[in-house]
Amino acid sequence: MRQPSVIARRVAAASVSLVVAAGAVACGPEDNDAKSAGGDSTPHKGGTLTVLNSNPQQDFDPARLYTSGGGNVPSLVFRTLTTRNRENGEAGAKVVPDLATDTGRPNKDATVWTYTLKEGLKYEDGSPITTADIKYGIERSFAPELSGGAPYLRDWLVGAADYQGPYKDKKGLAAIETPDARTIVFHLNKPEGEFPYLATQTQFTPVPEAKDTGTKYEQHPVSSGPYKVVTNENDGERLVLERNTHWSASTDAERKGYPDKIDVRSGLDSSVINQRLSASQGTDAAAVTTDTNLGPAELAKVSGDKELAARVGTGHFGYTNYIAFNPKVKPFDNAKVRQAISYAIDRSSVVNAAGGSALAEPATTFLPNQKSFGYTEYDHFPAGDAGDAAKAKELLKEAGYAKGLTVTLTHSNAKDFETSPEIATAIQDALKKAGITVKLQGLEENDYSDKIHSVRTEPGFFLAHWGADWPSGGPFLAPIFDGRQIVKDGANFNTGLLDDESVNTEIDAINKLTDLDAAAKRWGALDKKIGEQALTVPLFHPVYKRLYGKDIKNVVISDWTGVLDISQVAVK
Repeated sequence: MRQPSVIARRVAAASVSLVVAAGAVACGPEDNDAKSAGGDSTPHKGGTLTVLNSNPQQDFDPARLYTSGGGNVPSLVFRTLTTRNRENGEAGAKVVPDLATDTGRPNKDATVWTYTLKEGLKYEDGSPITTADIKYGIERSFAPELSGGAPYLRDWLVGAADYQGPYKDKKGLAAIETPDARTIVFHLNKPEGEFPYLATQTQFTPVPEAKDTGTKYEQHPVSSGPYKVVTNENDGERLVLERNTHWSASTDAERKGYPDKIDVRSGLDSSVINQRLSASQGTDAAAVTTDTNLGPAELAKVSGDKELAARVGTGHFGYTNYIAFNPKVKPFDNAKVRQAISYAIDRSSVVNAAGGSALAEPATTFLPNQKSFGYTEYDHFPAGDAGDAAKAKELLKEAGYAKGLTVTLTHSNAKDFETSPEIATAIQDALKKAGITVKLQGLEENDYSDKIHSVRTEPGFFLAHWGADWPSGGPFLAPIFDGRQIVKDGANFNTGLLDDESVNTEIDAINKLTDLDAAAKRWGALDKKIGEQALTVPLFHPVYKRLYGKDIKNVVISDWTGVLDISQVAVK
């Protein structure tokens, strides 16, 4: 399953540039107005778009990528059955058809999903795209040597749990049927109303078996999108994409395909990226970043310059930073202690530690504050922006700690302004006012991740975060609160070790819904119910601020990714 400290950040940053998406996460103008972004001229075809990134575009194979909505750079090459709606803000959190004619046709209990391909779909060599290619593309994602993608298909498809991919098992997956070249049918173990969201992942990219080169496929994957790979150096550090002349806009309502060429250069220091985008000299004038945010100091400088401020994109990705409790560890087995800490938290100081209100929004709900997640406003332990030390002391007294108590807060030493020392120190200072002495245990990122994701070593009190695989409450609440997802001998993400039959039952009931708006409301209600148990303390949702070059046009930022959508960009 996903690892919040790694995968969520990959979604928020790398995969949506490929998180993430962002982690992910995290762009366009402050008001997400694509028409006004970068000037008012009409976008035109032509030119070269440069992408300046910190993280290399590694594993550029659709089987190995873990993306949200198909990713950012990957979605220029890889089309999938469905995709994210390429519009600003809330409208961009919807799932829409891509290779398929619709978002899927379920049977009555959502255990069988059927898709029909559009007519006239072609690869970069002009050959037709068929459903057999999609089936094969999914099957090869099960090969151990091509692991790394989203894990859902192994869990959801009938008989897929032990499948080892087509290199070892030529028979393939019986759960995927292709009765003809344009029809594909998926048979699931249980109802999954959100299957259309999953079908946006790059594992649903068609791969022609005759062109499959195994682990070398990433060097030249066969394009089904508007661009093809002509250069892939140093495992994605340098990617050059040029037009796929067989791609037709008549079959693709989502991607614009404006630039003639896209040059992705990675492995750059974040400060260098922001300096180059700020200066916008030469080719950098037509440059963007899909994984590098402005830091607090950089944002302060940019905000004082009208020209630069007009080139700052703001986005929101479904992502929550929070305190996690292990109720099996004293004194956190006492609900009143957890409630006391919930009241004592000074969210204003935490937000400041995360870079200020321009880069972080205070959170009192576990679900992000977006409609698609089913956001339902609540604050079970209202303490204002600065916390309520008096109420916290009252609860501690009721819990038997009238003289206060001492606890240890585990955090990462990574400089991420999320689970790092700055946030831990802000919490330490706030809890001191309530009579709680907090000792800080900072760990290197790998040690931190290993410790908090093992049932045997999970501490009682630690910082965590979670990002969405798609904009819904399902992949947000189920991994963290479904008791059946507690992993005793592997990576566990149910930090509160909650195994509540009523919660598990409601998760199953919502998963049966194919009306995603109705499902969203139920996810929000479930979030509110779980929140009463004080198993987490939501702290803040990040805000993504990114520069783009002065010659960039048509900036679009959806609430699915929170970052500039590279498929919409034009250059002067």
